[in-house]
Order: sequence, then C-alpha cells, then structure tokens
Amino acid sequence: MPKSQFIDPREKRKAGFVEFGKIPVNQYQKTIKDEKENFSKEDFLRIYRDMVIIREFESMLNQIKVAGEYMGIKYNHPGPAHLGIGQEAAYVGMAYHLTVDDFIFGSHRSHGEILAKGLSAIHQLDEDSLIRIMKSFFNGATLRVVEQGFKGNVKDLAINFLLYGTLAEIFARENGFNKGLGGSMHAFFTPFGVYPNNAIVGGSGDIAVGAALYKKINKKPGIVVANIGDASMGCGPVWEGIMFATMDQYKQLWEEEYRGGLPIIFNFLNNQYGMGGQTCGETMGYGILARVGAGVNPEMMHAERVDGYNPLAVIDAFKRKKKILEEKNGPVLLDTLTYRISGHSPSDASSYRTKEEIEAWMKEDSIVHFGNQLISAGISDEATLLSIKDDIEKRIYNTLKLATDDNISPRLDLEKDPEAIGKMMFSNGSVDAMEKRTPEVLLPLEENPRVKSLKTKARFYLDKDGKPVSKAKLYQLRDGIFEAIIDRFYKDPTLAAWGEENRDWGGAFAVYRGLTESLPYHRLFNSPISEGAIVGTAIGYGMCGGRVIAEIMYCDFLGRSGDEVFNQLPKWQAMSGNVIKMPVVIRVSVGSKYGAQHSQDWSSLVSHIPGLKVVFPATPYDAKGLMNAALQGTDPVIYFESQRIYDIGEMFHEGGVPEGYYEIPIGEPDIKVKGKDITILTIGATLYTALQSAKILKEKYGLEAEIIDARSLVPFNYEPVLESVRKTGKILLSSDACERGSYLNDMARNIAEMAFDDLDAPPVVVGSRNWITPAYEHEKYFFPQPDWIIDAIHEKIIPLRGHRVKHNFTINEQIRRAKNGI
Repeated sequence: MPKSQFIDPREKRKAGFVEFGKIPVNQYQKTIKDEKENFSKEDFLRIYRDMVIIREFESMLNQIKVAGEYMGIKYNHPGPAHLGIGQEAAYVGMAYHLTVDDFIFGSHRSHGEILAKGLSAIHQLDEDSLIRIMKSFFNGATLRVVEQGFKGNVKDLAINFLLYGTLAEIFARENGFNKGLGGSMHAFFTPFGVYPNNAIVGGSGDIAVGAALYKKINKKPGIVVANIGDASMGCGPVWEGIMFATMDQYKQLWEEEYRGGLPIIFNFLNNQYGMGGQTCGETMGYGILARVGAGVNPEMMHAERVDGYNPLAVIDAFKRKKKILEEKNGPVLLDTLTYRISGHSPSDASSYRTKEEIEAWMKEDSIVHFGNQLISAGISDEATLLSIKDDIEKRIYNTLKLATDDNISPRLDLEKDPEAIGKMMFSNGSVDAMEKRTPEVLLPLEENPRVKSLKTKARFYLDKDGKPVSKAKLYQLRDGIFEAIIDRFYKDPTLAAWGEENRDWGGAFAVYRGLTESLPYHRLFNSPISEGAIVGTAIGYGMCGGRVIAEIMYCDFLGRSGDEVFNQLPKWQAMSGNVIKMPVVIRVSVGSKYGAQHSQDWSSLVSHIPGLKVVFPATPYDAKGLMNAALQGTDPVIYFESQRIYDIGEMFHEGGVPEGYYEIPIGEPDIKVKGKDITILTIGATLYTALQSAKILKEKYGLEAEIIDARSLVPFNYEPVLESVRKTGKILLSSDACERGSYLNDMARNIAEMAFDDLDAPPVVVGSRNWITPAYEHEKYFFPQPDWIIDAIHEKIIPLRGHRVKHNFTINEQIRRAKNGI
C-alpha cells in the first residue's frame, strides 16, 4: 500500500532561512609529480595517447568537412560531423575509471566520449573478452575488415576495431557500429558501455536517468553518466531528468535494500556556450553551472566544478563522485569546465567567439600542456610523444582508407533490398521475461485481493437469463488491463511501472487498484508531474534491457512528452541497427468530460510516427489480449484507453473474457457485428456509437451494418476490411479524433485505392469536430453521435428512404468548413 508522509503545518510554517553549503570550484591542484604514486608511467602515457587519438580522429573529420581530404585521401561527407576538438581531457578523464558496467550517454557531439570510453574498456578487458566481443558483434562483420593483414596484439586490434566501427558508422557504412543508421550524431557501442548519443540537445538528460533506474531496480553493477552540454541546462529533458533523479522516495520510501539515491552523474561538458558569445550565447544566468545543484536537493547534488582542461583533475573528480554513487548517495552534478575549439574558429560562419578568446584558450591546449608536464616530470621525452602521434596518424589514415572504400565498407544496399531499413523498424520479438530470475512480489498472485475479487465477477455483460449484469458485479475493461499487467509482473522480474499517482488510489481510473498489495515500491511508484521524463526514463530503462509500463494520465499530455514520444522512443531500435530492443508500453488515457486540454484523442499523432506500434482496444477481451501481446513483445507500444468505457463489460466475445493467458496479435482488426449492406470501421470508444447506429439502420431502414473494430492502428491488416467491402460495397470510418488529420483519412485513402472496384461510393470519415473539446454539457455536439453516422451515410453513401437529416454532411458543407479551418 502507499506509505503516508505526514506534513506537519506547524513545522512547515516556521520562520527560517534556506542555507547552502559551499560548492567546490577547480579545487584540484596536484601536479604529475604529486600523482606519481597513483599512476604508473604507462598510465600517464595512455592518458596522453587517448587524448591524441581523439584529437586526430576529430581533426581528420574536420579536414574532410572543410577541405574534402585528409592526408591525400579525398572524400566528400555532406552529413553532420559535430566536433569537440579541445575537449579531449574532459573525455579521457571522464572515462578513465569507468568500467564496461558503467554506461555513458552523450550528445550529438560525442565522438570523443565514444572513443575515450572504448579505449578505457579495451585497456580493462582481457584479450579473450575482447575477441569474444569483436567476433560476436554483427557476426564479426566489423572485425573482418580490420583484421585483414593486421599484425599485432589483441588490444591494438581492438583499438583499430573501435576507430573503424565508429568512423564507418559516421560515414553510414553497413560495417559501422549501428549499420550506418545512427550516423555521426547517434553512434554508440553497447558492449563497451557506450549507450546512445543524442542529436537532440539535452535528449540524454532523462533517458540516462532511466538507465540508472534500470541498474537500481535490477541490482545491476555500475553507474550511469549523462554527458550533456552546458546549453542543455535550458532544456526540459534535463530539468525533468534531474527532478526524476532526485526524488525523495528513493531515500525515504523504497524498501531498505533498494533505498538510496540513483547511481547517475549529470556531467555537463561546459564549453561556455550558454554563458558567452556575440551571437549565440548569454542565455544562462547561473554564472557557474555547478550552482544549479544547490537548488535541487539538500545534498546540492554533490555539485562541483572541475577543470576539464586537466585530465588528472577530471579523473580525480570521477573517482570521488563514483564512490558517492556506490554508497547510494547520488545523484551527482559535475560542471566540467572545457572549451571547444572546433566551431569557434573565426573562419567558421557560425562563430560566436572572438579571435582573442579563441587564441587564449588555444594557448591552454590540454594536450600540449599535459605533454609538456610529462616531459618535465621525467615520465617521457619529446621523441616518445612524437612517436605516439606518428603511430596515431597512421592508424587514423588506415581507418579512413578502410571506411571510405565502397568495396570494403559498403552501405546498406537499398536497391537490392529496398526494405532493409523497414525490417529494422520493429524487432517483433516475443519473450516472457527480459531476465530469467524470480520476480520480487509481496504475496502470491492468487492471494491478491483484486485477483480474488475478479474470480467472482461476471465476464460477460449478460447473465444466464440474458439480463444485463450490474456494474458492481461486472468484469470491466479496466479489469482486463489489470489482469494482463499483474500477470506480467509475476513473470518478468524486470517489469516496473511508473507515472503520476500510479501507487495512489489504484492509479488513474482504478486500473492499478490492487497492484500495491503485490508490488514493492521499486516496481511500482509515483513519478513527478513530468511527462517528458516519464517517457524518457522508460526509454532508458527499456534500451538497457528492462521492461517498463509508463503512464500518461491524459492523452493531451502527450504534448508534454513530445520529443520523447515522437523523436526518441520510435527511433532507437532502427538507429541502433537493431542492436537494442525497446520493450516499452506507454499507457495513454483518452479523456472526456474535462474540456479542451483533457479530452482529446491524439492517436493519429503517434500513428504518423514510424517505429511505434499503436493499439486502441474497446472491449475487455481485446484490452487484456492486446496488453498481453504488448508486454510479450520487444517493441514500443502506445496503448490507448478511453475513459468513457473503462467500466464497460464484454459484449462480443463468446464466453466472456477468459481467466487464463491469451494474446491478440497486434494489427488484426475484429468483426464485432456481421452484416451485408455497409461496413463501419471504428477506432476506440466509437465502436459503441456505431452499435447504436447499426441498430437504427436495421430498425428504420432495413440495412445490416458490418461493424469492424480496428483495435490496432499500427500495424494494421487491411484484408478483413477489404473482404467486408467486397461484400457490402460501402464503408464509413469513425473515431473520436478530430476529423482533420485523423488517421481514419489515411485508412480511407488506402481502402479507396485497394478496394476501388468494389466500392459503390467513396469511403466516408466521421470524426470529431475540428474545435477545442468543449465542456461535458456540449460534448454531444463535438464527438461523433449515432445520428451523425446515419446522416453521413444518407448524404454521402446511400440515400435512406424517408430519412430527415439533422446534420449537414454535404460536400458544400465540407468545403465551407475547410475554408474556415474548422
């Protein structure tokens, strides 16, 4: 059950002050001589080498972009190559103490992060592990390119593998780490703990929190680092992610063994984009970014500014902050001060830095300074450092040569296989559980109070005498959803659910009533009112290997999670080359009675986005079967529910809703009522409006309507609909979505094309009016009504003898409304 935290007004109303502690700023002052006892000569030289590898790799990309060649190799790369030249110390310092169990997420400017984390992983892994990773990844396709003619040890081979896999991805080659579908801004390599880099500024801010939740909830080793730029401090995903990461419940309400802060570092690579500049900057007012941590929680997020131009300072900071996370005292905010030379050049049209500023920072070049310190401390000499640079230049040259050879590094052949990308949009997997271990629950399933109660409910809407069952005794649509979800919680140990008020009062609309008795806090919990983070964290949780149900309480709130739903959730499977799966179900409740901002059906919006499966059950039988299918799969599913029919009973499936497990394949429409004169295809709650219309058609006009419930929007099997149209010759489509831009229009167009020879009239769409959703008292003028459907049939499909029209569905009226935008 939900725990109660008493809020004492006498305490809350006391006078006082909020006091803050000190936030360290650039406190690391040690020299290489001071650190000799902590680092070997090899360690120091490896730090230097890794910085030079990153600098040369990005300098090569810069030369390709600016001059079209590098060391005599000509190549035209019109795609993006967002660079971070100048930030090498920050990258290498960040990765130094991270293991393959530690996950990093980045931005569109993350080549350096990929390489730094990869090089660190290669150093830590043994040769057998490296060989196993390289051979198993895409069945060794990437490895086969770099091992041809290679002479050297396994670790050197692995470095070539890392460089080539990253560059081939940037150049959209099939041997790239994501088959060339991620490209420069999205490249990643999960076997080394490098998770998706995000082209949307701040896009990793909430996704990385989901990864940290995955580790916490499933007791996985390691921490998570969200590498994001300072400008992302102005972005919603970052703020919502921070709020989600600092929830008090982790330390106050979760079970003892799960209690404690999230294992995540928000690492702001602060190149002063937000604080400086002539044209783009001056957009932040915090002065020092680390200040922000003071306002978030009493621990001030253990915030600190660290000198990101000194790799040893960053290494020291990450070592200390990682210890904080391992002691369950996270999260942490790091303000890693750095500077990006690339993109700051006065010759760059996008420059927003002065020449004097650039020259000042270039004099502080971290690679030059660190190299000079190595020489001064007797760690190395100039000849050794030059030899390192020479070797790296050869590696980069050879890597570029391989990655630009069309024969060695082909792209996906979309001429030979036009559906190569389409095949990767969905994984279409089927798994009972994401991991094989015993799920953590509070009591046996059969002892759950609601489970026991449902055994007494009538699973069909009529009793044995053919009379309607009272709602108090009826198995309802909300029960079908609940039954599928609780069943999966007892099968899949990784399954977790969150959203607004999920653990209170049975969640929104009592769907979750009874779950709190069975589930500990870490598997079902309340989130902040942060729809973006609700979905964003689900994405991170899913891509790391967990299954999650996230709830958007009202469909209208999809707008608050727009980037996450439209730009993140649907794309990562394909952008990864199907390396990652996305077993995420987003429950979305479509409202009514609540006016303009709480009563919209936006199913058409998500159906427009490639990469999402979209379902909208309207009966208890379908609700349970489709939720079972969604929770058995490995793809993202938007699961719509109508608040108007939560309490409806099963009217169609013979025998009612089975107690046992069953699935309804996503994409299969269902004929609810057979008929011969006209087909009515519905989405969502308008199924019941269509039933009323069919009754009128039969009683008044002698027409038998065949009613088909779409059940799913994406995917969708048109064959049953086309078969019906071949029989009836006529079709009307209806849903509660506003008619303009409705997904019904897309379906109607497809039906018109595919069934042209069978149709006696064009397909007709009846949706809601193109208005704001009015108050409950006016809803009958907004949502489709039975007489609307009858009038539309009469005026556009087949004249009904003696029918008197109440609503204008003529072509002239259609033209008038379009002219007026309504």
